Amino acid sequence: MATLGNPQETIAVLQKYGFNFQKKFGQNFLIDTHVLDKIIAAAEIGPDDFVLEIGPGIGTMTQYLAEAAREVTAVEIDRNLIPILDDTLSEYSNVTVINEDILKVDIAALAREKNGGRPIKVVANLPYYITTPIIMGLFESDVPLSSITVMVQKEVADRMQTGPGSKDYGALSLAVQYYAKPYIVANVPPNCFMPRPAVGSAVIRLTRHEKKPVEVKDAKFMFKLIRASFNQRRKTLQNGLHNSGELQIPKEKVVKALEEMGLPASIRGEKLDLAQFARLADLLME
Repeated sequence: MATLGNPQETIAVLQKYGFNFQKKFGQNFLIDTHVLDKIIAAAEIGPDDFVLEIGPGIGTMTQYLAEAAREVTAVEIDRNLIPILDDTLSEYSNVTVINEDILKVDIAALAREKNGGRPIKVVANLPYYITTPIIMGLFESDVPLSSITVMVQKEVADRMQTGPGSKDYGALSLAVQYYAKPYIVANVPPNCFMPRPAVGSAVIRLTRHEKKPVEVKDAKFMFKLIRASFNQRRKTLQNGLHNSGELQIPKEKVVKALEEMGLPASIRGEKLDLAQFARLADLLME
């Protein structure tokens, strides 16, 4: 019965409720049924699945999810959208809408209650300024997750899946790849949204690793190293780690560790892959 997903329907719903887009929530609603179908297919939503949707908007994708999944919980921060969602989702008995900031929701409790603690699937069309904190929050909080399928700014998607040596490579690439396998499903041009965003978008699927790709004694320390080494991209790794307010590791200690790894003292952080950062972290902790 999914009826939203084209511009006419979306405009009709917004006019019916006199809805105004909120700049602070970064709202851009998807108005392309092909993209919606692609998201559902990429997330591999099936009749046994419980799905957490972040940012349902007027319920466009929620309708598609509700038809594919066993149950959907949608978390929407903008209370002006709640009456609209009550209306657009009225025919679906398997959807619960929570009016809350996703960063304040106890997702592990939700997974226990709705999915018996089994890994859940997350689908989101997020405001771009908050994409990274939400994704990293989900991974770091040990919530049982099987995948996150999310619409992000095109350059953020590129950053998530790139490797060493590329200009897009950085702390986000390493953080995402430590927890998950990224795969760009589709590029989505601005005209697929209302209002039109200024940038291109992409749907990316992050499939959670069953086993982390590297072993490291202290992941938090490794990510401090990673952040410090990318904070000053043009600097050598030894300078970056020495100048970091968080770490202040003596240069000779870094040089010695790099030497043990067979790397030159003048190397920059952007040349190291995840396994090398893990090894460096273990050596520097000794």
